[in-house]
Amino acid sequence: MPNIKSAKKRVLVNKARAERNKAHKSALKTVIKKAKATDDAAVVKEAIRKVDQAAAKGLIHKNNAARKKSALAKQLNG
Repeated sequence: MPNIKSAKKRVLVNKARAERNKAHKSALKTVIKKAKATDDAAVVKEAIRKVDQAAAKGLIHKNNAARKKSALAKQLNG
């Protein structure tokens, strides 16, 4: 554990952010999995929206988001 006050705060902030990122990534994976399991356009559209939001927030890389969206669209149209 650090001794400097600001370093202590950094440890706590980093831990909180890591937990939040983990929760959001897990939720994103769940939404994508549900979208892949169904042929409902509304569910797929919602999943694509969530992927876009995750990319905008920096949770996933924009190319990763594009790949996921492409796969969902291909599955819906195919």
